[in-house]
Amino acid sequence: MELYIAEFVGTMILVLLGDGVVAGVLLRRSKAENAGWIVITFGWGMAVAIAVYTVGRISGAHINPAVTLGLASVGAHDWALVPGYWIAQMLGAFTGAVLVFLHYLPHWRETEDPDLKLAVFSTGPAIRNPVTNFVAEVIGTAMLLFGVLGISANATEIETAADVDLSVVFATGIAPLLVGLLVLVIGLSLGGPTGYAINPARDLGPRIAHAILPIPGKGGSDWGYSWIPVVAPLVGGVIGAVLFELLIGS
Repeated sequence: MELYIAEFVGTMILVLLGDGVVAGVLLRRSKAENAGWIVITFGWGMAVAIAVYTVGRISGAHINPAVTLGLASVGAHDWALVPGYWIAQMLGAFTGAVLVFLHYLPHWRETEDPDLKLAVFSTGPAIRNPVTNFVAEVIGTAMLLFGVLGISANATEIETAADVDLSVVFATGIAPLLVGLLVLVIGLSLGGPTGYAINPARDLGPRIAHAILPIPGKGGSDWGYSWIPVVAPLVGGVIGAVLFELLIGS
């Protein structure tokens, strides 16, 4: 149960801070209004880092069903834990989105564009093309898993001249920040086409919250697109993990 609580809390933090920065940039009369894409990507990167710092020592801080599936596919995570991790991540993402709604409560009514309100909660394509949108999410998530496994692998290689093992220091003190920077660069470099969901829970949980919350003047939740940021990251996560094991090795 401790593992699942950690995944719930970590994913809740991720979405609270990640969707929170989007809300700050997009919603009317926020002090961060129109701060731009770099602010959003930096906020998401640091959201990942803080979430990993908070719960990484307990559950590994997958905070992403694609990470959980990718790790399980290469034997780095117990398959029996996958369903529980996924449920915890979805519930955490939903809860984080509800907190963002409450935090920015006066700003929903001030914002006229329903598309901006949806964009706070979930991703959407810049150019709607299911094939290219799917491919973009696969590539972005594959890069995420490839990078995460690369960062993790370095933790087992660090020693001082006196053979003092510093792998724990790296894994708990440095690696979470590097994972956050990895998400930052994915957003800057690969996020333009689809908004880089690269995480089924991060997209679907808040999309459900958008659908059921009493947000003034909201439109539809774009369910026709919603399968792409769920299925494509799962595919990309497995591809990235398998490619890392084949090309680089543990």
